[in-house]
Amino acid sequence: MKLSTAQKEELFGKGYTKIPGVVGQKFINVALRAINHSLGKGMDPEKIPVYRSTTYCPELVHKEPVLDLLYETPAWEIVESAIAPRKFKLEGGAQIALRFPVMQTPGALHPHIDGMYNSNNKLRKGSIFSFTALVGILLSDVPNEFWGNFTGWPGTHRLFADYFRQHGTDILKTGLPPVKLPEPEQIKGKAGDMILCHYLTAHTVVVNVSPYIRYAVFYRLRHVYHASHGQKVFTDLWHEWPAVRDLR
Repeated sequence: MKLSTAQKEELFGKGYTKIPGVVGQKFINVALRAINHSLGKGMDPEKIPVYRSTTYCPELVHKEPVLDLLYETPAWEIVESAIAPRKFKLEGGAQIALRFPVMQTPGALHPHIDGMYNSNNKLRKGSIFSFTALVGILLSDVPNEFWGNFTGWPGTHRLFADYFRQHGTDILKTGLPPVKLPEPEQIKGKAGDMILCHYLTAHTVVVNVSPYIRYAVFYRLRHVYHASHGQKVFTDLWHEWPAVRDLR
């Protein structure tokens, strides 16, 4: 399975695209069984803010039930069709991203890009952990808004790159570039759908007002030469995406 031309164009323009039906039910069931078994052991309530910012079920992030969603399904081939074969690797294992139902009314949304310090994510203050692509696999249906949807601000990858070319990236040590943001888009989908997102695209997860837990797993992929590319990853959007770069 590869990205279609329309999906590449959407990724190019919005900074993200959804690919339906990438992961089959067999893999979903194996992953959900492992995750729910872990949850059944109980959680320390004091650690939940850290789990929310990093990962739930940390003992599973390097284990087959969640890694197979990426490695043993068409998801890996899809990323290769956007970047290149054997030109990227997974950094830091999987992120098991659960969103539990809440009782409050949805409030304001707060966009971010990954790799920026906060008090719960274990990153070093003043550092930026950049990468190439964010991949998400839905393990439960998200048919409505405010069901814990992955939410993107379309086109912000281009707005941010323009800002970084003029002003540099120091702003990321304290917050996002001061640019006017477009309206966000809450992505709906079904279990097995995949989201492919450019690192520089502003995004968040909305609260979950449904009766169900939202299950998803995310992966952060880095080009094998990412470290040597330096500031290019912030100013040349498709430097690490040759298959998408050709759309320019």
